Amino acid sequence: MIVGWNIFPYVALVVVLLSLLGAIVALRSKERSSRAMLLTGLGIATMALFIVGLWMTLDRPPLRTMGETRLWYSFFLLLAGLFTYGRWRYRWIMLFATVLATVFMVINILKPEIYDQTLMPALQSPWFVPHVSVYMFSYALFGCATLLTIVAMVRPKEDVERAIERLIYAGMAFLTFGMLTGALWAKDAWGAYWSWDAKEAWAAVTWSLYLVAMHLAPSVMRHRSRTLYHITLILAFLALQMCWYGVNYLPSAQTSIHTYNQ
Repeated sequence: MIVGWNIFPYVALVVVLLSLLGAIVALRSKERSSRAMLLTGLGIATMALFIVGLWMTLDRPPLRTMGETRLWYSFFLLLAGLFTYGRWRYRWIMLFATVLATVFMVINILKPEIYDQTLMPALQSPWFVPHVSVYMFSYALFGCATLLTIVAMVRPKEDVERAIERLIYAGMAFLTFGMLTGALWAKDAWGAYWSWDAKEAWAAVTWSLYLVAMHLAPSVMRHRSRTLYHITLILAFLALQMCWYGVNYLPSAQTSIHTYNQ
């Protein structure tokens, strides 16, 4: 069976409906709802089946284009939302994660960014899949942490700081692993671990800001520190967006070693 972007709108509709039903059940339940987790889990499984089918059809990992990374980000967002709900029982987190994932799925429907199946030589590396997939997972964890941060800023009495801290720690672990595998990949592909092109520079900025946030986390009980902590997290997430796709709009992107779509 051939799986392509032509069926993605139908897959996205099923995923969104299942995840939305799960989020609604979670909102209506005072305790952690296994039914909500099952519905959202079915949505995630549907997305996973599409990714596997697309992988088999393309005969390569669907991680090359921006549209393909958005696909993974939507998948990992739903997964991170489900994990956060199951671990800390924030009833609204799955709704927020579903809405954010839906935005990226809609962008993919409107702009799938389809390219040929082949991979350029630099991407034909064993580091390709672990590097990009780990990065996307860390981005999803940071996305959920950012949603919780916004809630904490709007509703200061909401007890979400522990969850934010744990998500940031986990996200930093995966982000650091992604940077290390990227450096090893760069050494194999281009002969240098680091070249300071635009994407790498913004990756360093993102990593540094989250490192600052990690050091601020233990003192968030003081009001001033909490405000600085939240602002740092928002800035870090904005830097992450710049690192992910914002650099593509910079003039230097035309000569970047991270440009693979031409």
